[in-house]
Order: sequence, then C-alpha cells, then structure tokens
Amino acid sequence: MDAVVHLAAASSPASAWDDVLADNIVGSYNIFEAARRAKVGCVIFTSSNHAVSGYEIETGPSLYDLDDPRVIDEHAEIRPDSYYGISKAAAEATGRYYSDVHGVRAHMLRIGWVLHEDDPLHADVSHETAPPLTPEQVRARLRAIYLSQRDCVELIRCCLDAEQVKFGIYYGISNNPRQFYDLSNARRELGYQPQDSAPRELAST
Repeated sequence: MDAVVHLAAASSPASAWDDVLADNIVGSYNIFEAARRAKVGCVIFTSSNHAVSGYEIETGPSLYDLDDPRVIDEHAEIRPDSYYGISKAAAEATGRYYSDVHGVRAHMLRIGWVLHEDDPLHADVSHETAPPLTPEQVRARLRAIYLSQRDCVELIRCCLDAEQVKFGIYYGISNNPRQFYDLSNARRELGYQPQDSAPRELAST
C-alpha cells in the first residue's frame, strides 16, 4: 500500500469530548502508527477549518464580505472553536511528529464545507453555529469556504502525486468569490487548481 487517505472521524463540530478523543485523537494516532509499522509512505488526513475557526469568531461575520481582504494562511496559530477543532489540531500535530521522526509523508487538509448534495444554492443553513449567525451570514460563510466534491477529490489526488512534499498544511476550498482561507501554498506546492465555485449570490431557501 502506498498511501492512506484518512477521512474517518466524529464529524460534527458539536461532538462531545469523549467522542473526539476516541475517534479523532486516538483514532488518528492509530492510523499514523499503523502506517509507520506497515511502511506506508503517505498519510493524507482530512483536518478541518475548525482547527483555526477562532479567527472567525474574533473577526465576526465581516470576514465573509466579498470586499474583505483578510486571509488566514497555513502559518496561522491553532485557534480551535470546539472539542472537534481541538481534536483536528491534535491530529495535525500527530502528523507532524510522524513526518519528522518516522519519515511518513503527511498532508493535513483543512477542509472547508463539503455539502452532501453538492449544491450551495440549496444548502441547509439552519444548523447552529458558535457564535450564532443569521441564515444570511451562514450563506456568506458558505460562499467563502465551499468545497465541491470534485475539488475535494482533486485536492486529495494532488497530495498523492506530490511526492516531494514531506509535510504540509493546506486549506480545502473551491475557487470561490470570497476566499479568506489562503490557497497559495496548495497551488504552489501541490498544483491544486480548483474548478468549481460557490455562486456570488446565494439565494435564500
């Protein structure tokens, strides 16, 4: 086996501590340790924007505005917004350790917002957020962090092909009209070129 693409997790940002401890922190350690023992050269880990979503909480919904110039890059300090975010940050640190100490090629993908129906125009924006956002603000956030299923697959494919990269943290979003998560290093180091985009105007549902 050449690589492991690690997608499994307690996936809700509202997950309880015991769930993320078992599934996300211990589970991710098990993946990296199994890769080391089996001499698997590469692990691609689906992290999350929630590892750094504290910046969104600090700046407020104005960060989602089309004319806001602020960006969050791969060098931003960890600022989780939940136990879920903590677990993703812990798994990123695990990947860094296994890359530096054991030579496992590790890619950490801070995924934006992948939709089950892959349709940002008709997405369910009723779920709770912390701090609370209006439906219009949730749509504006979606416009900035939407990741189409096709672009998600392409980002993973780029990681599989980037044998020169030993460790990297990359944001996973599409070519959206507002992008406050920086894609520069994903484009430069991986050759990632997202093909899809959230629409500039997201209709109310």
